[in-house]
Amino acid sequence: MNTFSIQGNFVDIPARTIRPVEIAVVNGHIQRITDLDVPVDGYLMPGFIDAHVHVESSMLIPSEFARLAVTHGTVATISDPHEIANVLGVEGVEYMIANGKQVPFHFFFGAPSCVPATTFETAGATIDAHQVGQLLERPEVLYLSEMMNFPGVLNGDPEVLQKIAHAQRLGKPVDGHAPGLRGEMAERYIKAGMSTDHECFTAEEALDKLDHGMWVQIREGSAAKNFEALHGLLNDHWGRMMFCSDDKHPDSLVLGHLNTVCARAVAAGIDLFKVLQAACLNPILHYNLPLGQLALGDPADFIFVEDLVHFKALKTFIRGQLVAEDGKSHIARVQASAPNNFNCSPKSQADFHVPATHGDLLVIEPYDGQLITGKVHVPPTVAGDACVADPARDLLKIAVVNRYADAPVALGWITNMGLQRGALASCVAHDSHNIVAVGTNDADLCAAVNAVIAAKGGVSLADGPLGMTLALPVAGIMSDADAYDVARDYSAIDRAAKELGCTMAAPYMTLSFMALLVIPHLKMSDLGLFDGDSFRLLPP
Repeated sequence: MNTFSIQGNFVDIPARTIRPVEIAVVNGHIQRITDLDVPVDGYLMPGFIDAHVHVESSMLIPSEFARLAVTHGTVATISDPHEIANVLGVEGVEYMIANGKQVPFHFFFGAPSCVPATTFETAGATIDAHQVGQLLERPEVLYLSEMMNFPGVLNGDPEVLQKIAHAQRLGKPVDGHAPGLRGEMAERYIKAGMSTDHECFTAEEALDKLDHGMWVQIREGSAAKNFEALHGLLNDHWGRMMFCSDDKHPDSLVLGHLNTVCARAVAAGIDLFKVLQAACLNPILHYNLPLGQLALGDPADFIFVEDLVHFKALKTFIRGQLVAEDGKSHIARVQASAPNNFNCSPKSQADFHVPATHGDLLVIEPYDGQLITGKVHVPPTVAGDACVADPARDLLKIAVVNRYADAPVALGWITNMGLQRGALASCVAHDSHNIVAVGTNDADLCAAVNAVIAAKGGVSLADGPLGMTLALPVAGIMSDADAYDVARDYSAIDRAAKELGCTMAAPYMTLSFMALLVIPHLKMSDLGLFDGDSFRLLPP
């Protein structure tokens, strides 16, 4: 029999009280909560829940993600596996579920709703409405993952509506994804069954969606950061708000998770209990999770934190098991396979040639901390018979290479990256995970892409004779190596990218979203330049 007791100040979120107690745990459940008459140190509270995350974006398989997350007091994630699903289909979803079950952590997976995300790119697999229905029948699959195809919802696409109907038939929530959608169109989208959105980047947009009955998830990830714009809404709408990371790279996951978001919210003057309602309880209520809320008889999923200012987790318990203590994970590594789908040949420098033109170039303009991009028109720099990158003008070439078959390289232009020399490439490229690369010259651009091809997935950097590669052998987007080693190696290549001049806070995370067509305004797929406003490929 697994029995223990622990003393601390009990943070009772629904009652909005804090009192000294002793909690007794028997066989993974809370058997007794006894009030104490003496002061005690530390605070006992429910664990943190990331309300929307793509585990794959950490570049870690679920079992390794868990080893890092528990050190920060995270006990569960609402995980959308559509990244690996776009590479491997249903097999990829099954891989995530199976690997997650091998460790003491609560992974709650959804059925990916948009595989492929659009018809304007090449993905590695398709999951149709019938397969979505089969996934939703599984007890481990608790919801329909973010419905990114909001035009399909609004236009009544039969396949899209059938996926939503499967979830509604089974009483499982449907996650939304509708950046910038407002007014009557937002109302129609929500009435079709969408229950959450993590894409709001202004308070006005979030309030509009809250007013129409939607739950809003405040996203603070490695690239997209909406906390500053949205946290003030917690004052009045804490009952239907949650925190999420969406995409979290391994180096930042080593440093913190939702604990840091809660610390920032409290520091900003948001009421403690409203903050913790969003971080610890609302995901349980919305997704009907079988998680403990630190009540009698509940599963013992809770944390012991040093204070209610920084939320440093001193102990993390999952099902009554001590899984982390004083910043050290007690979750053991597990053996994992490395399925993949990578079938393209090395490229030549000629594949990256752009013929000279004298008309203005339509250029992608990314913004640091946001997934949306701008569109700008820029005169070309011409050398001989070619349009070339011009780092002095912050004009770089962007390429997207089909990883699933040999095909022509799609080429375009990007600014605001700051790169002064060399090139960066990544096979972590939402959502189809083709190879996306930016470079200051064709030789380095080609070398960076070929490094990813040689590794059959990964992130790379090329600068003349110098190069770095972080291999990601699992579906070309994750590593099966030790989480701390991956975080260290990723930090090194991230630092090297910034030494080449890249001004983005997360260069590779920003790069990964340049192929995400469902986020406006201008992106690149392996088929060409894509206008997210008119939702169409643009002529070459």
